[in-house]
Amino acid sequence: FPLLLLALLPGLCPGRESAPGAVTCGSVLKLLNTRHNVRLHSHEVKYGSGSGQQSVTGVEASDDANSYWRIRGKSDSSCQRGTPVKCGQAIRLTHVNTGKNLHTHHFPSPLSNNQEVSAFGDDGEGDDLDFWIVQCSGSYWEREDAVRFKHVGTEVFLSITGEQYGHPIRGQREVHGMPAANHHNYWKAMEGVFIKPSLDPAKHDEL
Repeated sequence: FPLLLLALLPGLCPGRESAPGAVTCGSVLKLLNTRHNVRLHSHEVKYGSGSGQQSVTGVEASDDANSYWRIRGKSDSSCQRGTPVKCGQAIRLTHVNTGKNLHTHHFPSPLSNNQEVSAFGDDGEGDDLDFWIVQCSGSYWEREDAVRFKHVGTEVFLSITGEQYGHPIRGQREVHGMPAANHHNYWKAMEGVFIKPSLDPAKHDEL
């Protein structure tokens, strides 16, 4: 689907019967930080410090097309399209508009001096530092739940603590990794297209 259609399709397809409200592999969605009320965002603006990779921020606008992320597994076979994401499962979050994966590594973030979070890779393929574990309380990541994302490689949590950038991304919030689980690292699935299992396993239509 083009992004215009994504923006026009907030209607949510049900997941499997065992987890009707679950977030599913292949879904495209926005993620809201529940503490700071901003959505996870990226764009073709590189960090001026640290790794120099594509920056990841939080934005207040709910209708920004650069806030869509596709849910993928560590490999395509580990997260088949339409399968509910389990609590404790490792996933990749691929930025729809640039094809880069949510990533973190041992660089300081520019404003808070926490751990830098960037977008990395090409056409959805990066490296082992693109993997995040979904931490939630039940069997599956439910769309109504506030969840945490814990980085597999460095064990930090995807977080926002409120620091704001100036030019050229004025007002956007710093996204970073923090070692402690706290109220700054809860996220909730928001607008998007949630994929249900295909009845024909031979079909591989892409969003």
